[in-house]
Amino acid sequence: MLTIQFFALALLATAHARSVYLEDLKLQPYLIDVTNIDQDDFEDALTDHRYESVHPAYLNRVRRQLGSMSTNPDGSTNLNLKVPLVRGESNVLSAVGSASGIQSAAGYRDAGIKAGPGYGAAGGGLALDNIHGHQMSLTGQHVPGLGNQLTAAGRLGLVNTENHKLGANAFVTRTMPNIPNLPNFNTRGGSLDYSFRDKVGASLGMAHTDLLRKTDYSAMGNLNVFRSPTSSVDLNAGFTKSQSPFPAFNHNWRPQGGLSFTRYF
Repeated sequence: MLTIQFFALALLATAHARSVYLEDLKLQPYLIDVTNIDQDDFEDALTDHRYESVHPAYLNRVRRQLGSMSTNPDGSTNLNLKVPLVRGESNVLSAVGSASGIQSAAGYRDAGIKAGPGYGAAGGGLALDNIHGHQMSLTGQHVPGLGNQLTAAGRLGLVNTENHKLGANAFVTRTMPNIPNLPNFNTRGGSLDYSFRDKVGASLGMAHTDLLRKTDYSAMGNLNVFRSPTSSVDLNAGFTKSQSPFPAFNHNWRPQGGLSFTRYF
């Protein structure tokens, strides 16, 4: 029954953040659905040792007991928190929080955006993880210079074994700008991702914003270069494409990637 419920919610899930540029509206770039900590595996939320004997196959990876801190190619930092609230035999309900694109004063001056420290987006919400790889979440966040966003997301675990993980994701984000004459608008999308032994992975994603008549595509791959119980180094590379009748939003396939460092705590 739970699997059927998650399948129905697969239209409300995602695994990837999408960048939207409103250059003609004089806005800075911002991220949609950057609160993606709900994508973490079920074992990341388990801190009760009784699960080690019941489900040992799901506990052979790094356990994120509270959260993680990661770096971006531009030098900014992301913080994620995930605190279990209620545990069952197959499900964990957690409180989640995140802050992305945290920059120092020097970082913002170098980027030519503004002087002084700041962040790209911050928020929190609730996430439900199932032992079979199904997930869903409801999160809200504030984006400085734009407004607020509410995201409903979910994941259907198609394959969830020790060596192979395949999932279908979908999401819908409601953006509520605090900019005069800019109406509320929705962005919806989805992706399909695969990973082998948590070392090599790939994903295909798409997101569409009706207001901008803009569709974003992505084809990405990732390689885990190093992992320890407390840290991880990952290489991400791929291509992105945007289609829109507005030239400011339209571009063909562009390379994208970088090396990221993550610290778990």
